[in-house]
Amino acid sequence: MEKKIKTGILSYGMSGQLFHSPFVDAHKGFEFTAVVERSQKRADQKYPDIKSYDSVDALLADDEIELVIVNTPNNTHFEFALRALQMGKHVMVEKPFTVTPAEAEQLFETARKNNRHALPYQNRRFDSDFLSVKQVIDSGKLGQLVEVHFRFDRYKYEIGQKAAKETPVPGSGLLFDLGPHLLDQVISLFGMPLNWTKTLGHFRPNTQVDDYAHIHLTYPKDLQVFVTASLLVVDTKPAFTLNGTQGAYVKQRSDVQESQLMENVGPKDPQYGLEEDSQMGVLTLMTEDGSKKVENIASPRSSYLQIFDAAYRTIREGTPYPITAEQVIKQLEILN
Repeated sequence: MEKKIKTGILSYGMSGQLFHSPFVDAHKGFEFTAVVERSQKRADQKYPDIKSYDSVDALLADDEIELVIVNTPNNTHFEFALRALQMGKHVMVEKPFTVTPAEAEQLFETARKNNRHALPYQNRRFDSDFLSVKQVIDSGKLGQLVEVHFRFDRYKYEIGQKAAKETPVPGSGLLFDLGPHLLDQVISLFGMPLNWTKTLGHFRPNTQVDDYAHIHLTYPKDLQVFVTASLLVVDTKPAFTLNGTQGAYVKQRSDVQESQLMENVGPKDPQYGLEEDSQMGVLTLMTEDGSKKVENIASPRSSYLQIFDAAYRTIREGTPYPITAEQVIKQLEILN
């Protein structure tokens, strides 16, 4: 393997601790070099050789760092990623990539001009539950797809403390929080929609931002795709429901990787990314005699290491990155 990619992470909050540092540390192609910790210094407890900077400016000025992971509040993604690219660094940017399509276009253009890469971090493409959906679609067993529902439900009645999510600043609200996950999954499976309509709701007392979002997308051959996110679902619904001319597939959200990471089960653990048998999806097919055949579908093992594999191949080998500029810009057009 070529020289390791020395990597800096701009925040050591939840995303830095769970979704980035364990994978940068575990991947043989990366070196977790530095992190920004503005107040409390905790990273060195797990990564004793880490450099902890007090500011984004200080980390960006580190000439050793080749890749910067931008995982700061949504409305700062564009500014920090642009500065990093202009300073000759590659960037991996958390969702939403930027707030507007124009900002995304500028980042991709700046990356091209500086011979660097701007890599959208869409880790939910590598969730085992979603990969089971892809597997079933690719099998053709459902026939022609008619109606598809993707949901991301939570129950959070109280207003959160994070101003970047709960106050009306650019990129705040549930649509920009969970919408990028759902839309990226839809676009990766079905491509660009022909058109779409969008509905937002504000239901929690005193909320300043949307806490419900629903998008209806239409595709060729009259395929109807419905994307829903809500913070007020007590009885969680299936995350994936697919209806086709020959059958249906229903899958609950397992979120196994996030759950394991929160329990300190990391990507090097042999059980990491494996769903329990009780979490299998249900495939129901119509037989020729008109009866139903029901089959439980096990999800493939998955790991967010795969998105770092892709980033490494793009930076070191020039392999095309799986999340394209066109896909991200279309996602942002829908969100806006």
